[in-house]
Amino acid sequence: DGFTWSEGPVWDKANDRLLFSDVPENRIHAWSEKEGLSVFMEPSGYTGVLPRSWGKGSNGLTFDNDGQLVLCEHGDRRVSVLVEGGGKRTITDHVDGKRFNSPNDLAIDSAGNIWFTDPPYGLPEGSNDPRRELDYAGVYLHRTATGKTELLTKELPWPNGIALSPDEKTLYVAQSNREEPITMAYPIHDDLTLGTGRVIFDMSDLASGPGRGGNPDGLKVDTQGNLWISGRGGIQVVSPQGVHLGSITVGPNTANCAFGGEDGSVLYITSDMYVVRIQTLVTGDGF
Repeated sequence: DGFTWSEGPVWDKANDRLLFSDVPENRIHAWSEKEGLSVFMEPSGYTGVLPRSWGKGSNGLTFDNDGQLVLCEHGDRRVSVLVEGGGKRTITDHVDGKRFNSPNDLAIDSAGNIWFTDPPYGLPEGSNDPRRELDYAGVYLHRTATGKTELLTKELPWPNGIALSPDEKTLYVAQSNREEPITMAYPIHDDLTLGTGRVIFDMSDLASGPGRGGNPDGLKVDTQGNLWISGRGGIQVVSPQGVHLGSITVGPNTANCAFGGEDGSVLYITSDMYVVRIQTLVTGDGF
């Protein structure tokens, strides 16, 4: 505990540890059973010279198919990769000649393509920031074969968490919108464009209030295709058919989750100032 806003957890299988962002502190932490807590990277997402009070650090984290850490950087408004030797390389930071808002969360498919969301949360003044260059929040695909980034959809004003189904035929996107707290499912065509999306889960039907706050944020998928969506004070487990299977109540507003541990069956949850974990009966997709 003791974090300002924990986010973006990912299990580092090569080193048997959890990595996660503390977004306002511009820091990535590492935690393991053996070593406990340590600072993995600082700064993690903002290297500018002007002071920033919020949303400056890295957010979503994942590993690519070569085992390199890939980051969504709020402050520097890019998707980057940590390369051998400790340096960073920018993967993508603009589309159509305009800088992204603040890349938030990401998923990588078996071919190495990067799917990511770009809401304006990380801008110093949010959606009204004068430095904003795009007048929408997008969901994007970065194709590794061509090095090009393309807009998939801009229909969601607040896209946030993102994940792929185990067969990579469906893209899930959670929307952190108080008026429309939904998670969308989009069919993926053979050319990796998206078909018409549908609402797979609407969180507005769940109780809110003390210990049940927060809108959809991050999400992960297990090997059975179930969605584990943060929000309403914890994690909501939803079947691929959109049936609400149950809840893991943490209490504070909950940002994200990731499967880890020796066999990928332990769910690690970033929840405001806390990082917690729970043993599950399933395995996270990708393990």
